[in-house]
Amino acid sequence: MPTKSLGVLDVGEWEDIKTGWKPASSGQPVRTRLSSPKRLIKSSIPYMFPLSSSTTTALEKQRPTAYLDGLRGFAAFLVYWHHHQLWAHLATHQTEIFEDAFGYEKRYHLAAFHGVRTFFSGGHYAVSTFFVISGYVLSTRPLSLIHDQEYLKLGDNIASTLFRRWLRLYLPLIVVTFLYMTSWHVFGLWVVNAQPRTSWKEEVRSWYFEFKNFSFLFNSGGEPWLSYQFHAWSIQVEFKGSIVIYCCLLAFSRLARNARLWCQIALIFYFMYVADGWYAAMFVSGTFLCEIDLLAAKNELPRSLDKLRPARGFIFHHLLALSVYLGGVPSVNSDTHRLRNSRGWYYLSYLKPQAVFDYKWFYLFWAATMLVASVPRIPWLKRFFETRFCQYLGRISFGLYLVHGPVLWTLGDRLYTATGWHEEAQQAHLSRWVDTLRLPKTGPLGLELSFLVPHVILLPFTLWLAEVVTKFVDEPSVRFARWLYRNLLPRPIQGIGRVSR
Repeated sequence: MPTKSLGVLDVGEWEDIKTGWKPASSGQPVRTRLSSPKRLIKSSIPYMFPLSSSTTTALEKQRPTAYLDGLRGFAAFLVYWHHHQLWAHLATHQTEIFEDAFGYEKRYHLAAFHGVRTFFSGGHYAVSTFFVISGYVLSTRPLSLIHDQEYLKLGDNIASTLFRRWLRLYLPLIVVTFLYMTSWHVFGLWVVNAQPRTSWKEEVRSWYFEFKNFSFLFNSGGEPWLSYQFHAWSIQVEFKGSIVIYCCLLAFSRLARNARLWCQIALIFYFMYVADGWYAAMFVSGTFLCEIDLLAAKNELPRSLDKLRPARGFIFHHLLALSVYLGGVPSVNSDTHRLRNSRGWYYLSYLKPQAVFDYKWFYLFWAATMLVASVPRIPWLKRFFETRFCQYLGRISFGLYLVHGPVLWTLGDRLYTATGWHEEAQQAHLSRWVDTLRLPKTGPLGLELSFLVPHVILLPFTLWLAEVVTKFVDEPSVRFARWLYRNLLPRPIQGIGRVSR
């Protein structure tokens, strides 16, 4: 029988990798000796390429919440695709077309059309979905304990997750950025957005100073991103949102059911309409959705919500459509006048609260919340996120998020330069790559032949590297954080309980 793999709700944290997962067995006995290179290569395929033909057996029995893994994985893929679209099209000065509304300044492209734009520039929509999912999953176990009035176990649970949280989020980032930074000096790589120091020793010093400030929760100065991994800004936000969730769960744990729900709603209102805490609002909305689902499973929903059950199909299909529309909010800059002049956004622009500086996060809050609420209640969509491919993406999603940037800035930049996507910087520093495999930019915007061909190499390589990081960096980080916490606990003495040591 296949090894049972744990999901996001089984482990209590959406990032906790399912370390027991392994490719489905082909049913053949394991050979202790490989008699040829051909067998060696064949035997290693399931570990390098988990979606190969040898692993396409029937899906394991899935949990009711497996769709969250798939949704998270598909969102990570959208982030990958969004960044590649913008990077390549910098050379033709077309990036604003992707992030502007359809028809803005009389530019009409399918890639910017409502709904379709999600698959070309849906990165911010995807990151917002990450945050709502995080709020949901971080709350699942604590809320279950609150419902059962297991307050001592609640304290143990939050103590454990809070202790491990920084390590779980930042250890993989430390390893990936350190190796990426080191590659500049070992291989002499030129990277367009990097400013290497004169020596590796100086680079390590610079990397350390920048990382320690970036990873400090209460840091209020400097840049909000890490120059060694620009995309890691969301990891810092993830940690902040996690602290918000742990505090809320403890503060609301003794409240009555309805009082706790109203406090969550009040907190969402505060973070979105009073203070510019859009990310905290996303996390708390995930907590709210989690509690609603837990109550629904026990037939304990508030009466006002329970009355809506017969119409849930109608309601959530419309919420999905609205989510996709709002998820495509124009995001070139934070100028509300530009939003107001965008087709389909004039009246919606007046809904933006004064507290939110960057308007896109207000609309993305609603988009992500409605998406996470809708998926489990729309059968065909839930089945899609439970497919093997989406589940695989979910398993490697953290690794994919960490490595897709360095791959894009190194290998990706060179392949795009070879097929004709280059600027003056590439012409000066990558002259041997310029137009070595020049292809026509034919096809719709975002699907040009010269853009797609590099992904024959880039996509499988990025997925493979994400798999490597997941197995050799991410999973060990999870195990290390758990091991460290367990070993720092006081040892139990028979008949007495735990004592300090």
